[in-house]
Amino acid sequence: MGINYIKKLSKPEELKKKYPVTHEMQILKEKRDQEIKDILSGKIDKFILIIGPCSADCEESVIDYTKRLAKIQKQVEDKIFIIPRVYTNKPRTTGKGYKGMLHQPNVLGKEDMKNGLEAIRKLHIDVVKETGLTCADEMLYPENFEYLSDILSYVAIGARSVEDQHHRMTASGFDVPAGMKNPTSGDISVMLNSILAAQSSHKFIYRGWEVTTSGNEYAHAIIRGYVNNQGQSMPNYHYEDLLSLHENYMKKGLLNPALIIDTNHSNSGKKHNEQIRIAKEIIASRNKSNEIKNMVKGLMIESYIEDGACSIENQVYGKSITDPCLGWEKTEALILDLANLL
Repeated sequence: MGINYIKKLSKPEELKKKYPVTHEMQILKEKRDQEIKDILSGKIDKFILIIGPCSADCEESVIDYTKRLAKIQKQVEDKIFIIPRVYTNKPRTTGKGYKGMLHQPNVLGKEDMKNGLEAIRKLHIDVVKETGLTCADEMLYPENFEYLSDILSYVAIGARSVEDQHHRMTASGFDVPAGMKNPTSGDISVMLNSILAAQSSHKFIYRGWEVTTSGNEYAHAIIRGYVNNQGQSMPNYHYEDLLSLHENYMKKGLLNPALIIDTNHSNSGKKHNEQIRIAKEIIASRNKSNEIKNMVKGLMIESYIEDGACSIENQVYGKSITDPCLGWEKTEALILDLANLL
């Protein structure tokens, strides 16, 4: 009965000392952070692609994948700004399944959260070293953000976390943009309220401290579809959906209104190849409406080296062990197509 304390974990400052951000990496991150903010605020006319595997499960294949992204970034840099999606924690509503590097740093190895924290920080540091690209991750556990606060350029608040007060208040203290997803119910008002909360100042308890935040003016929306009362996946990225969201966004009077659209999850019904069609439809909607164009600042796409998905027990190098992803050949073709359509 009760909580059993197993071991004391490394403090954020200890891991930051073990896997440090160099001066060069800090300058690079500051430059990329500002460019992302300028895109979201409309100062720069570029399109964001937050793209990568459903779950970052293996450092070797994630580095391999992000190196490929770095090469294609140079080809499309005048139109597209790529943020590698390096998601190291996975929400699990039933408590079962792959929970990410924190719980399973060796995927099938012994669960050790201390090693998991180290594996996560090392991965993010190594991606920047190898590619020159700073990354996005999902904040599943608000108290763990400090382990990565000096290396991430983008943080997403998931559909199951966006209604939580602690997530909202923690996001209000970020120095980088925070994407707030619509909840699985699809209630857009919940998402917009979460943005308002993240853009506001707060006083609360964080990691045993009384803290204050000044608000994150770059908190913005991510739509990912929803699940109806019958448990069916329903999209919310169509032209009419975007016009309706624009109207409600403007009524809320939020700072820097911006939207990233998740092309997978309930928007695709987790049919990964549908992401190609969905992405192109969204660009077509932007090209038809100035309101939509000014609001939709980018896409979130699930992609890896190999197409589809596999099980943890029968892993394939560069293939998702969670939701199916676009393979690299399809990904490369899609990025180039999007650059031509923008």
